[in-house]
Amino acid sequence: MKIGVIIAALVGLAVAVWLLLHVGIGAVFAAVASVGVGGFALICLYGLCVVALMGCSWFALMPDHHLRNLVTCIIGRQTRDSAGDVLPFSQFGGMVIGGRVLILRGVAASLAYASMVADVTTELMGQIAFIAIGIALCISQLRASATMAPYVDALMLGTALLVPGIAAFVLLQKRGSAFAESLAARFLPAAVKQTAAFGAAMKQMYESPARLAASSTIHLLSWLASSGVVWLSVRLIGGHMSFFSAIAIEALLAGLRSATVFVPSAIGVQEAGYAALMPLFGLGPEIGLAVSLLRRARDIVIGVPVLLAWQAMESRRALARPVET
Repeated sequence: MKIGVIIAALVGLAVAVWLLLHVGIGAVFAAVASVGVGGFALICLYGLCVVALMGCSWFALMPDHHLRNLVTCIIGRQTRDSAGDVLPFSQFGGMVIGGRVLILRGVAASLAYASMVADVTTELMGQIAFIAIGIALCISQLRASATMAPYVDALMLGTALLVPGIAAFVLLQKRGSAFAESLAARFLPAAVKQTAAFGAAMKQMYESPARLAASSTIHLLSWLASSGVVWLSVRLIGGHMSFFSAIAIEALLAGLRSATVFVPSAIGVQEAGYAALMPLFGLGPEIGLAVSLLRRARDIVIGVPVLLAWQAMESRRALARPVET
């Protein structure tokens, strides 16, 4: 692990611990305990449904729409998220592992990683729209907050600048196979053996605007659905929040997590975001920290078995054939 990642993780952990001490550990854990086992199970089940929808976004990019590929994309997406949430990696590490799962389930390496890169791109498209919706829903609360008001214009400008940025990224992937291959060499050096095949697979991803539009749309729906975790958690704790407020909070947090993508598991970033945003909608920071802890507990409860299953797949592959380079 790089020293910068270690430092970022330690700083994030320190921030999370400080917030718990500052807000009050007793109040936070009392809010968590009020959810109960049944409520927590409901949060986990809802989270799995959101991940399944995200897997459908990946599947929409695939040229072969067999049911097995749909299941494979859902499993790959859950493994990708679990790796990013549980293991001490940045989100990039989770992406690589998600692509690896597709290979283990029979998808060609070039197609697995080309579709992964394209899926990340369409997810960013959906995320930009999601953040814009979230800002629009809470612009009055942001401007009324003494803490957040100074950052509103910069937040809006940063979101607007993402649009030409993602457009340029798509253009480079579509027309510059060399650029796509350089991405593979940078992030996926051991996974993509034949750069020509990877470049051809990348071109295939962008041959169908309909598939790209479908994937982006499903990703936007997935982002909106992910807000339900916040809404459900708050309601189970005993608070009151509209679903539109949950969308606003989750959208702003998504932008914050993207800006700090180098922090493993967004440790500290997620806690600070929820604690700072909840008061904008009439809830205490202890509710925000409780929601964050519930989310992390869900990630661990789901993520650990998923990662163990991935390792079992790797073991079976290693025993079935010689180890790949």
